[in-house]
Amino acid sequence: MMNRKLIARLQILSISLIWLLFTGIAVWILNLINESLRLHDAPDASLGISLVAIPVFFTLSSVLTYVFIGLRKGRRKDVES
Repeated sequence: MMNRKLIARLQILSISLIWLLFTGIAVWILNLINESLRLHDAPDASLGISLVAIPVFFTLSSVLTYVFIGLRKGRRKDVES
């Protein structure tokens, strides 16, 4: 049986990694748009991808964070044995 503190730490680590991953993807897409503008290339594909991908990724990370926090909030404190 796993320790509750270890599980809580793993959940916080997973939320942090989710936000780091999705923020990295958003920065990468914004960098692609910036590079396409700098190279006078057509940024149509980059803009189209960013308009869909960035809100989807941030919505997913927000939902996952809400689920983790919401599940922990409703939990009663158990007496550790």
